[in-house]
Parts: sequence; C-alpha cells; structure tokens
Amino acid sequence: MPEIYIGTDLVAVNRIRSAMERNKDRFITRVFTLSEQEYCQSKADPAIHFAGRFAAKEAIMKALKSGGWDHPVPFNSISIDPIDSGAPMVSLDFIINGECRVSISHTDDQALAFAIFLPHK
Repeated sequence: MPEIYIGTDLVAVNRIRSAMERNKDRFITRVFTLSEQEYCQSKADPAIHFAGRFAAKEAIMKALKSGGWDHPVPFNSISIDPIDSGAPMVSLDFIINGECRVSISHTDDQALAFAIFLPHK
C-alpha cells in the first residue's frame, strides 16, 4: 500500500478579512501568488476565496511535514489554481519527490481544506 500523508486546516474567513484590511498589500503578496490574487479578486467576496487558499496552503504544509519534509515552506511557494473543471490544482515552486492534492470548501464564515501528499517511490 502506498504511503499517504494527510493535512487539514480550518480558517475563519473574518481572520483573513481582518488581515487583508490591516495589511492588504503586504499580507496578500506574502501569502498568495499573482494567479491566486487574480482568481480571488475576481470573486464577489474575495476574502472567502483567500481564506480557502490559505487553509489549503496550511493543509499542504502539514501533509508535507508529516511526510518528513523538514525545509521551510513559504506560503507563496505554493500556488492553488483552478483547472477547467474548477477543481483546485497544486503547484509548488520547489521540488518534492511526490505530488500534493487538495480539496477546499467554504461557507461565508469558515474555510476548510484537506491535503494529501503522495510520495513517489
């Protein structure tokens, strides 16, 4: 059976909304890639979508760490962009021996993400 490492995270949308209001440019550019910023800003309530991506990045970091990754992972080194179906696709700007996948869900108040890291053998 292949090894699978799981990470999850739950984020309050108001926490992200507050961070955006306090330090919008600094927070957004430190955490999100340009493509993520464009995607989230195109939505009626960008904070909900930024929260979902923030939760996904945290979940990915947890999955990687549980799989033995011991290097720093800057938030903006992870990009989560929709494919044609709308499903989120994970891209990393560093090399790992495996792949990450993520699922994101949100309400007006909470964003939840699950991530898996599947190492290649």
